[in-house]
This record gives sequence, C-alpha cells and structure tokens, in this order.
Amino acid sequence: MKEYNEIYDYTSKVLELISKSEITKEESQWVTSETVNGFRDYVNSGFLEYRKSVTKGGQFAAVEWKDSGANCFMDVNGKEYIDCLGGFGIYNVGHRHPKVVKAVKDQLDRQALHSQDLLDPLRAILAKTLAALTPGDLKYSFFGNSGTESIEAAIKLAKIYHNNRDKRNTFIATTRAFHGKSLGSLSGTAKGVFRKPFLPLVHGFRHVAFGDIDMMHKTMHACQMVGEDVAAVIIEPIQGEGGVIIPPDDYLPKLRQLCDDYGALLIFDEVQTGMGRTGTMFCAEQYDVVPDIMCLAKAFGGGVMPASATIATEEVFSNWFDNPFLHTTTFGGNPLACAAALASINVLIEEKLPERAAVMGEYLIAGLREAAKGHEDKVVEIRGRGLLIGIEFVNDEIGYEVSKGLFDNGVLVAGTLINAKTIRVEPPLTIEKHQCDRVCEMLAKVLNEVSREVLV
Repeated sequence: MKEYNEIYDYTSKVLELISKSEITKEESQWVTSETVNGFRDYVNSGFLEYRKSVTKGGQFAAVEWKDSGANCFMDVNGKEYIDCLGGFGIYNVGHRHPKVVKAVKDQLDRQALHSQDLLDPLRAILAKTLAALTPGDLKYSFFGNSGTESIEAAIKLAKIYHNNRDKRNTFIATTRAFHGKSLGSLSGTAKGVFRKPFLPLVHGFRHVAFGDIDMMHKTMHACQMVGEDVAAVIIEPIQGEGGVIIPPDDYLPKLRQLCDDYGALLIFDEVQTGMGRTGTMFCAEQYDVVPDIMCLAKAFGGGVMPASATIATEEVFSNWFDNPFLHTTTFGGNPLACAAALASINVLIEEKLPERAAVMGEYLIAGLREAAKGHEDKVVEIRGRGLLIGIEFVNDEIGYEVSKGLFDNGVLVAGTLINAKTIRVEPPLTIEKHQCDRVCEMLAKVLNEVSREVLV
C-alpha cells in the first residue's frame, strides 16, 4: 500500500493548499515547481514551449492561482494581471460574479448532479429561458459541456434533418473558421495545422472564403448541379480564432437568403460572439438574421461552470423527438451548469452588459488605436465589435513580442508563439475605464520597446 500512501499524502497537501486564502513564499515556490515539472513530465511538454508565461528553457513559469476582482487574476507569487484574454471569452460577466457563484453553491448544497432518470428541473427552465432569449423561432435546446460539443450536436441535427428528407450530406464552412477539434467539429475548422494530422475527417465538408457571398453562391450552385446539395452552412458571425474578422454588413443577410433558396440550414457558431460579447446578446441580432441552429458555450456558464447549448427551431430539433437517446451526454445540462447559465443570463440582463460591451468596446478600440499611432511599421490594423477586438501586426514575431511585453507588464492578451499575427483582446464585459486606459498605456509602452530587429 506504499504507493497509495504516497498518493494520499501528496493529494492531502494539495487540498490543504487550495483551502488557504494565502500561501507562503515557500509554498508558492513548491506549486510553481510542481506545475512546471508536471506539465513537462505528465501533461504535455509542448505547452512549455508555447506559453509566454514560461521562461526560456522552461525552468520557471508564472502560475495562475486566483481571481482578483471581476477583471483581474493573480499568479502564485501575487502579481496581478488585467485579464484581456478572458479564457478566450468565458468571463463575460467577470471573474467569480457573486450571483453566479451563489447560484452554483446553492445548487451544490442541494444536489450536484442528477440521477439521469428523473426529470431535472433546471434543464427545463434553462431551455425555456433560452427560447425566450434567442432570436426568432429558435426553441429547443440540447446542453453539453463545451463549444466543440455544441458544434457536434449542430452537425448531427443537420444530418438527421436531411436524412429524414432528401439525404443531403454536404456542409460548407469558411476559411479561417474555428469550430472545435473533435473529428466532426474539426471538419468545419479551417486551420490546416489542426486538420492535417487527422485527415480524412468527416466526409462532405467544403470551405469557401469568409465574407465572399459570390463564392458562397457559386459553390452552393455547383453542389446542386452535381447532385451534392448543401445540407448546412456553418459559420461564425464574426470570426474569433481567425483574427476577429468582421464580414461585410450585407453578408449574413444574403447568406440567410442563399440558404433559403437552396434548402440548406444555417448554423451560427456563437460560441465566442454570444452572450453579449459583441454589443448585443447575440451577434446575429446586429444583422437581423435568425439561423436554424445556434451554438453557445464559453461565457454561457458564467465563467464558473463549463456549459454549452445547441438551440434549434422546432422543425429541425423535432427529428430527435422519436428517439431522444440518439444524441446524449452524461454531464451536459447538469444542475450546476444550468444554475450557472441561468445566473449568467440574469446578470447580463440586470447589468446591461451587452450594451456596456458596445460602449466600452468603442472606448477601448479608440484608445488602442491612439496607442498604436506612429507604429504603422508594426501594427497593420486594430478592429473589433463590442469587446471582441483584434490587433493585427505585420508578422507573428511582432505579435508575440508585443503580447509577451504586455504580459510582463501585467496585461494578458491572446497571442501565442505559433499564431500571433493578430492577437485578440477579450476582457470581461465588466472591465472598467481605468483598466482600459492601463491596457492602452501598456500597449504604447511595449510598442516603443519592441526591437526593430524583429521587423521583416
């Protein structure tokens, strides 16, 4: 039993550490060492190569430890960072919003997970809430745990819808799209570095240029002519991972019309753009377009629980009515996740956070553009909608140096070593003006410090 005794002692030490509100310098050093060594030896050593928080050689890293107010977090050594990454957009209502945390704790005190056999009330209540919240005639919801799961459900919904009608299995996605990394969702994702190691993927996916309605029209027409009619088009209203790419104003309305004309379903991936991020509750509302299926995740769980939803019209979703066990998940729609999602929706409405995102987004974009003046040799463009903002640099090297410099100055943004030509700025929708000012001040400082040697 020696092995179990060692494991018991080790886990007991960790449980004691996470129970503390403050830890000693020696304890923080132990946590840092265990984290770096654990990633190297037991998680994936590759992560040590691509984290701007890790020193050269991977001997030391800034290790995340706790939240610090609604818009910041601290590392294990007590250094505070303004969170302009937001877990790639999960903290729309801020870090540990009291109402979301309370809802989860209240549910946890009563019941953590459901029996899987009786009807669970919060799932029904959340589905009804989403039917009222989402645009148009979107009505029925399937709940999962991640954005990838929500996309998988959408693909299967589109497949069964057409299999019960006209046997279509062609899907169109767009270049630069990101829809997840499971085999189904990866088939819609457009990034070659993620796709190539796992080819062939799900049959029937094609990709066309994002924002090019003529190319979309020609592709749908060509598919029809050769007997491979399009089952569905899956698209992000604004591309996040692709670099915060905003389509022409008439693109999504025309795409809706094309789908209607060719009998294809329209799937909106609002995993990142939904829940107030772009200045309205859902980005679709800005274009007055209602998809047949909408996918939500990230901020859907209030930054406290992993949660996702796939919402569809009754016409589409009813194909699962005869056998609801065709697509299920053990943990999707669990009581804790549903409590978090309900509280998150409540907070978004109460604090008018979508409207706040629109106002603060304009303020932050203006400040970032001012900070970048005089650095046209480094910065190509600063663009965004609400608090989904992209800063495009002349190359990856500049982008990585800037994101690393911001990190060193206490501002976390989404730039990585392998794809930093455009870095994303996605703070909580609760970010304050003085924090926006600090971010802009640090961008100006870092741009001045970035060496000309990394220019092309």
